[in-house]
Amino acid sequence: MKKQLATIICFAAASFCQAYACTSAIISADLNPYGRPLLWKHRDTSAIDNKVEHVPESAEGYAYTGLFNASDSTLRECWTGFNSRGFAVMNTASYNIKDDDVPEKDMDREGLVMTLALRTCATVDDFERLLTALPRPMGVEANFGVIDASGAGAYFETNNDSFVRINLSDAPDGYIVRTNYSHTGRPDEGYGFIREANAIHLLDSAARTHTVTPELLTETLSRSFYHDLFKADMAGGEEPGWIIDQDFIPRYKSCATIVIEGASPDDSDPAQYVMWTGLGYPPCADIYPVTPGPEGVHPDLRGTGPDGHSRASDLSKKRRDEVFPRHFDNGDKYIDLSRLRNADHTGYLQTIIPVNHEVYRKFRELHH
Repeated sequence: MKKQLATIICFAAASFCQAYACTSAIISADLNPYGRPLLWKHRDTSAIDNKVEHVPESAEGYAYTGLFNASDSTLRECWTGFNSRGFAVMNTASYNIKDDDVPEKDMDREGLVMTLALRTCATVDDFERLLTALPRPMGVEANFGVIDASGAGAYFETNNDSFVRINLSDAPDGYIVRTNYSHTGRPDEGYGFIREANAIHLLDSAARTHTVTPELLTETLSRSFYHDLFKADMAGGEEPGWIIDQDFIPRYKSCATIVIEGASPDDSDPAQYVMWTGLGYPPCADIYPVTPGPEGVHPDLRGTGPDGHSRASDLSKKRRDEVFPRHFDNGDKYIDLSRLRNADHTGYLQTIIPVNHEVYRKFRELHH
């Protein structure tokens, strides 16, 4: 552990600052019809090119599978993942709990912390012990979400010197949503208040009927243009037009939707884990099931292309360029929703979602 703690400090010195955000949730097994907890991360970042890779067991720790930036050739910073012991982790950036003057160059170590966690943690309690042991300042301002093979889950609202643990078992509705502020941080600071409300609105009825599935998260929440301030789905109707990209769950800089489906608490077998993965702009993303082990990552998700690009991410990014067709001025602020939904039923939401649902159905048919 001491060697690994020293390593994270060395890595941090070479970290670069990148703007990132994300919308996320932890769902208890009780709310899932298959009796399995869910860890969801809808990733927003300026590092738009992503890949999924498996990292084998080594002297440094457990084997794990996770989401990485395409440019991360050494796989040093994992942004969502699960390991061979059934521990899974993700994060969202927070912007209301940093209470010091640690400079930006010494921040943004979240990916390094999560890599270390996947190498060394088997349980939610292990992650708490890791955060306690890390040298200060930790170089983070984030909401870390974790689950383990027992079905336990928690968010850790974490800054450079301390953290607050929010247990999933204490959540009155059986789920917790986090965006880009911490509930234990300074009031009315941070970002993502409307995105959080969007997610809660879209989850609420399924949570009450115990029907929250990975499909709901990847195919509805990550592709929804519901806006809670207006109480309306801006992509509703047969022929929606242009809208401004503001405070929806999917954003121009959204680059992945990931749901880690954990083990049934009845048998706590990490081999059950599935990481449902859509790379690239989520409204245009194809879904792949990622399973444990070296053969569990589909070749389309791996960084086998130039500069570590994955085929799935590049394809979705190409589709995104059609949804945001103004490639000049402030073009990335304006969405042509007719590319997603139209009267001819050729929009990406209309053509891709049914295919993805079939992916889910066939996988479950083979594995249950």
